[in-house]
Amino acid sequence: MAPQVDKLSPYTASFYEEQRGGSYSSAEVIVPLLLSLAQIRSVVDVGCGVATWLRVLMEHGVSDVMGIDGGYVDRGAVQIPADQFRAMDIREPLNVGRSFDVALSLEVAEHLPHNCAEGFVESLTRLAPVVLFSAAIPFQGGTDHVNEQWPEFWADIFQRNGYVPFDCIRPRVWNDARVEWWYAQNTLVYANDEGLRRNPKLAPYELGAGRQLAVVHPRKYLSIADPSPLGFREALSLTAGAASRALRKRFKFAT
Repeated sequence: MAPQVDKLSPYTASFYEEQRGGSYSSAEVIVPLLLSLAQIRSVVDVGCGVATWLRVLMEHGVSDVMGIDGGYVDRGAVQIPADQFRAMDIREPLNVGRSFDVALSLEVAEHLPHNCAEGFVESLTRLAPVVLFSAAIPFQGGTDHVNEQWPEFWADIFQRNGYVPFDCIRPRVWNDARVEWWYAQNTLVYANDEGLRRNPKLAPYELGAGRQLAVVHPRKYLSIADPSPLGFREALSLTAGAASRALRKRFKFAT
């Protein structure tokens, strides 16, 4: 018998359905970039939802994948083979008996209580020497966001585990309308010495001391600055340059 979906969970079938299209189009852009920078034969996605990102990785030839998320995920909606999904409480330390080339955790950490942050990052670093990570910034908003933090918060925890940040994704997708703004804004790669040795193409993107990690995407800024006349769909279509021009016009700034 298939496990029952928790009807009280905020992560309902409609929650994942709303995310699926944007997650897929974003993954179609970001996955090839990641594959061009790292040697990837195996991937684990922690907080995978219906495993859209793993589906795209499989479509690009990475067959050794594992998705981990709570028992509330509808197994019938998961987009990878059933035996490659594990139902686990991601608030607790994770032990799956193996490691991977890369771990993913995308827009997940903000859903976990603050006191789980250290342990969650430690779990990711035990799973792989390279981690593709994004998490919601303060006031980003979303379903059941209980720990929105600036990227520096997460970078400090990764650093205590021997991992440093590489900004190799955001500059290359910042103005790509196919990528959801939260991925364009928040996605960083973290790697330890082993991960960098295996994947030297990451090296030019390392963010050292005094690094700037926190950025706010124009699409998000506009949706907050003037939400009524500028609809969300309209804001999504704006590039950084168009966003700037729209703001100057709207607030009557001189051009």
